[in-house]
Amino acid sequence: MVTFTMILQLCIVLGALWVGSRYGSLALGAISGIGLAILVFGFGLKPGTPPTDVIYIIIAAVTCAGIMQASGGMDWLIQIAEKLLRKHPDRITFLAPLCTFFLTVLVGTGHVVYTLMPIICDIALKKGIRPERPCGVASIASQVGITCSPIAAAVVAFVSISNTNGFDITIPQVLMISIPACICGLMAAAAASYRRGLDLDKDPVFQKKIKDPEQYKYIYGSNATTLDMEIPKEAKRAVFIFLGALAVIVFFAIFQEALPSYKTLRAVHDANALYISKDMAVTGDQLVKANVYLKGTTEWYNKTLPMNIVIQIVMISAAALMIILCKAAPKKAVAGPVWQSGMVAVVAIYGIAWLADTYFSNYMGEMKTMLAGVVAQYPWSIALVFFLVSVLINSQGAVVVAMLPLAYSLGIAGPVLLGVLPSVYGYFFIPNYPSDIATVNFDRSGTTVIGKYLLNHSFMMPGLICVITSTIVAYILSMIIY
Repeated sequence: MVTFTMILQLCIVLGALWVGSRYGSLALGAISGIGLAILVFGFGLKPGTPPTDVIYIIIAAVTCAGIMQASGGMDWLIQIAEKLLRKHPDRITFLAPLCTFFLTVLVGTGHVVYTLMPIICDIALKKGIRPERPCGVASIASQVGITCSPIAAAVVAFVSISNTNGFDITIPQVLMISIPACICGLMAAAAASYRRGLDLDKDPVFQKKIKDPEQYKYIYGSNATTLDMEIPKEAKRAVFIFLGALAVIVFFAIFQEALPSYKTLRAVHDANALYISKDMAVTGDQLVKANVYLKGTTEWYNKTLPMNIVIQIVMISAAALMIILCKAAPKKAVAGPVWQSGMVAVVAIYGIAWLADTYFSNYMGEMKTMLAGVVAQYPWSIALVFFLVSVLINSQGAVVVAMLPLAYSLGIAGPVLLGVLPSVYGYFFIPNYPSDIATVNFDRSGTTVIGKYLLNHSFMMPGLICVITSTIVAYILSMIIY
């Protein structure tokens, strides 16, 4: 039964998320802490559990990616992408989003594409293509790649939470669904953007602008490029180490029997509690915590090293190898955008997921009563919930960590949730994300815009087409395969 207190507390949760998103950066996680404090100290709710496993993985992954950037490896990847784009400038509306997408897939964060965005704009201008066309969809692609990266928090969290809830799935199996689905979505968005807006030679606003010599010089005077950059051999070596680390992670995810296993104690399923006295009983879980074996209540079994630990070990080891073999300066890595954006994501997920888990765990019964009927008849409708939460939360990993346990508790099957995974990206809807704002600033032609009415911005159309198409394709693939 929904009560006034429950609604009031939900408003506090949403209010904390809304205020945090207005301030951005670290504020999203920190202000979520205020909401958490109000729920715990003000209303007496039992605190939820912070997502420590996901946080540790993010720290390991962004440390590795940050060290690679410090070595110059990221510059080499950008240079390779630029060579491809400049070789086929007439196809930039399709190739630009593929480049930003795969950069994110490799590194696990969309913040690696800032160097590439001015290059995309420069190529489009010199080819006479309206920069809004490739820039809008390329910015969307840089975030879509997060649900397709083997080291991204969203993917790792989905696998970890799914396995805990009885849906046995590995990282490669998730990527087998998400990568082709998201590429289909991006190509649909690129096709819709191919003739978007007026060509530059027919755009009266643009033509009036370039009649001013100063504006003409500003728009066409820059020559953004990385092709004149000399890439040291250490930088290339760092990229190979990073790619090798990814290959090791994928290998162990596919062949988990190759991982070490350990003798571990667990509670026997459906075992009766042990009564020590008339009024005192001990459960199997309590005995496990005390490391007590009791036949019929607890049992020994061989537990394989979990993938979240594998990812952390491999990523940290790869980072160390880059420092030793590739002259990567740790101080430079800490000052770089990849590491800094990753640490911001850690704080955001820490605060947001802890706040959400506190609220939902205390009202799980009420949530089931309210939503069970809808999701039982239309299980795919959970995609709308994921999308709406993502509009408020600028983190796909945080959406997965906060909402996926609720979805499983409502009885939604794992294959359905895998099928709607692309719907966790909705924060393009309100154009306040750093990659979108940066893209607007990089477009010197002024064709990529936020819009007078906020929602009529350059990212809305490609974003909606991409997410809707990707979700439909992923859902169909998941239903066929699983």
